[in-house]
Amino acid sequence: MLGTHNQLRKSIDLGVFPSSFHQPMPQATDDRLSDPLQLADLLLYRLYRLQATASGRVVRLCEAEYGLTRREWRVLSFLSAHEGALSSELADHAMLDRTRTSRTLTRLDEKGLIRRQPRPSDRREVHVSLTEEGRRIATELFPRVVEINRALMAGLSATERRQLDALLVRLQAQADSATSST
Repeated sequence: MLGTHNQLRKSIDLGVFPSSFHQPMPQATDDRLSDPLQLADLLLYRLYRLQATASGRVVRLCEAEYGLTRREWRVLSFLSAHEGALSSELADHAMLDRTRTSRTLTRLDEKGLIRRQPRPSDRREVHVSLTEEGRRIATELFPRVVEINRALMAGLSATERRQLDALLVRLQAQADSATSST
């Protein structure tokens, strides 16, 4: 128990907690996303939980079979579609600050999976390309990640998947708009 001068005591006995603790829990509304009553109702928290839960399979696959971190996989995947991208573009796409991007690129370079070519007009910027080994891993790994994605989406109908996709596009645009206006 806490000291007698403190109203809050470590106990579940009635009468120990202040009367405000005995208020009934707010009733959930039909629109939890726009009128959240608790942490579990918040969209960002729900998306975080989904990502944290579902991405574990991808992380284990990348680490165990390819020795890649989640960041390294994101960079390799981006480069497989955007060969020769600038390091700043990689940072923006991977949503990493430039320091983390630089560290990730250094590790990928040490593993022989990328090549960096300094930009002639600004040697702080580099064009990044996959090596043959980097391309092989990205080409081999992507279909396996797609299968994990498909397994996650299997619980939704084709119509629900299209609706979810459209809603995610709209939410991303809203988030981008809010970010650019601040």
